[in-house]
Amino acid sequence: MAGNENTFMEDVADDDEGLSVTEYDITASPNDFNVITIASYLESGSIVIPSIQRFYTWDIKRASKFIESLVLGLPVPQIFLFEENRNRMLILDGQQRLLSIYFFIKMRFPRVNKRAEVRAIFNEHKKVPEALLQDETLFTDFRINLPKREDGQRSPLHGLNYQSLGDFKRRFELQPIRIVVIKQNEPKDDNSSIREIYNRLNTGGVNLRPQEMRANLYESQFYNLLYVLNKNEAWRRAIGKPDEDDYMRDVELLLRSIALLVRNDKYLPPMSRFLDLSSASIKREIVGPKLAFLAALMEMFFNSISELPLGSFVSEGSGRFSIALFEAVLYGVCRPIWDAQVLAAIAPLSLAKIKELAADPTFIAHLQEGTTKQKNVSERLAVGIKIFGPPA
Repeated sequence: MAGNENTFMEDVADDDEGLSVTEYDITASPNDFNVITIASYLESGSIVIPSIQRFYTWDIKRASKFIESLVLGLPVPQIFLFEENRNRMLILDGQQRLLSIYFFIKMRFPRVNKRAEVRAIFNEHKKVPEALLQDETLFTDFRINLPKREDGQRSPLHGLNYQSLGDFKRRFELQPIRIVVIKQNEPKDDNSSIREIYNRLNTGGVNLRPQEMRANLYESQFYNLLYVLNKNEAWRRAIGKPDEDDYMRDVELLLRSIALLVRNDKYLPPMSRFLDLSSASIKREIVGPKLAFLAALMEMFFNSISELPLGSFVSEGSGRFSIALFEAVLYGVCRPIWDAQVLAAIAPLSLAKIKELAADPTFIAHLQEGTTKQKNVSERLAVGIKIFGPPA
């Protein structure tokens, strides 16, 4: 699926109904933090590196030029952080610069072909444990690598590491960097402004896709569960794609299905807004034993569809995976169990039953127009209960 820009699902477009210009109460506080303070925030986990596909992309030469600028006291671009709470700030703009500081002070530089592994370590530990920093398969030494000047000579900084900076070391540590800390005061129920701020800060680059942004915003045990479920063989067969999607569109489909399973009574369009609110709500409310229950329920459901033939959730009209069909089946099978909060065996699902749902006149009628309108979503889920739920 990597690099595939074509959608692999039936087009269930988001509606504009319910969209409005949101007014935010936001404060932006500029601060000048010195380099060593910034490094301590990174080490403590107060500044959080986003858990998204794009991680550290700079090579040693670009990182070295940035470190040289700090040592020489040259101005560098300001960094934007989003204050999620008092002890946790998410990076909006400046990840490459911040990680360059972190790696230079650690005197270790991630190998190019090991960036994905280093990212996974960061996601788990919020930093790189010392023992792993010394792993030569993951890291190499970080020594400043600068090109020759026009006179053929190199900068006196060339070849130095953090500890060997000598007289330059204190200057580097005390060099201030402008940090703008953004805080959303209103509305209080989400951090939705972060998406708008991020996209406006990065208009010259490639904006993150919606689910990539959610992965940044709503990092949690629930999202860790989504990533595990996304690898499930039955799920991958259901969507017809063996490989995970580069832009997390498969994770978004899972999120949508689970959000409707556990929060359908809160659903209001647009769907993207519902997924944002659900990510925040589930992060807070479905934890501990309740999250374990959800994990077990989803595994049981995937087991129940594991023997279905390929294409069982494909729309006959489009020939693509139908998220509307899948979420209705999931809801019909699992909602009664979720309501009871008592695990009950799920018998293997039959293709005939799924086709019965797909051919139901009410289900079809609520796919025709405005597919994510509240009434249409509600009616489709009700058909799922009618066909897959317990007898009335």
